[in-house]
Amino acid sequence: MGRQLDPERDLYFTNFMKEELEMKKGMLSIIAALAGTAVGAGVLSYKKIKQHEEDLKVIKKNEAILKMFSQWILNKQEGKSIADYLKENGYNKIAIYGMSFAGERLLDDLKQTDIEIAYGIDQKADQIFSEIEVVSQDGNLEPVDAVIVTAIYNFDEIEEKLSDLIDCPIISLEDIIYEI
Repeated sequence: MGRQLDPERDLYFTNFMKEELEMKKGMLSIIAALAGTAVGAGVLSYKKIKQHEEDLKVIKKNEAILKMFSQWILNKQEGKSIADYLKENGYNKIAIYGMSFAGERLLDDLKQTDIEIAYGIDQKADQIFSEIEVVSQDGNLEPVDAVIVTAIYNFDEIEEKLSDLIDCPIISLEDIIYEI
């Protein structure tokens, strides 16, 4: 014979299952909220670490540039010039890579000398306003005696790219300043 229906027992069982299901839903909601919070905290921590690394890179870059400018001023005070260094090494016609602050100061420094500045090279050539022609590194680079790289923090990468595009010494401004 089959199971006999007991409406009271079936109602109790149904209510019990509903309560059990609601309890499990509540527990799952709590677990999901905790997991979401943990994942969110992990993502935020990762982003903070990445931002910290980027900030530290900028700080190191700026520190290197400030030290270079400080040495440049000391050299000037001692009567040492970049133009003399370039002349002594046979670099009479140069290009300047990086036409931001250091590039513009180098241009100003060499203006009243015998050093010919053929052109500037910059990744943002179309956005640079300068008294000399500024071309992109992907453009046609005319022959010069040397390319002076003012973007000292990325010198190795720039040198590697430029060495495939132009056949002349590629020199870091930082190296020149510390050698004179």
